[in-house]
Amino acid sequence: MFQDVLITFLLSLSPFGEARIGIPYGELNGIPIIWTLVIALSANLLVFPFVYKGIQLANKHLWKYRSYRKRAISLSSKARKKTSKSIRKYGVWGLMVFVMIPLPVTGAYIGTIAAFVLGISYQKSLLSISLGVTFSSIIIATLMHII
Repeated sequence: MFQDVLITFLLSLSPFGEARIGIPYGELNGIPIIWTLVIALSANLLVFPFVYKGIQLANKHLWKYRSYRKRAISLSSKARKKTSKSIRKYGVWGLMVFVMIPLPVTGAYIGTIAAFVLGISYQKSLLSISLGVTFSSIIIATLMHII
C-alpha cells in the first residue's frame, strides 16, 4: 500500500502526466478515491513554487551563458505560442483554464513556465495554477469514479 501511495505521489509530481496520471494509478491500485485525490493534488500543487523559483534562480545565475539563453528563449517561445492567446484574452483566468484542461501539455509545468514568460505575478500565478490543478484533479477523480 505504501508503495502505491508513493508511486501515486511521484507520478503526480512528474512532468509526464502530473495528477492526470497519478489519480488513475492510485485508483486502479486500490487507494480510496478521496485519498488518491489528496495525494495526487498535494504533489501536483508542489510543482508551481519549485518550478517558478527554479526558473528565477536559473535565469539569475545562468543567463550569462549563451547556450542557456538560447534554450531559455526557445522554451519561452514555445510556451508563449501554446498559451498566450487564452491568457492574453482572459488573463489569470485564462491561465487557470489552460492548466485545468486535462490534456497533455496543459498542466502545472507548462502553466508555470507560461506565467513566468508572460510576466504574471507570482501571487496571481500561484492562485490561478493552484485552482487549475485542483479543478483538473477533481475532473479526473470524478471520471475515474464514474468509470
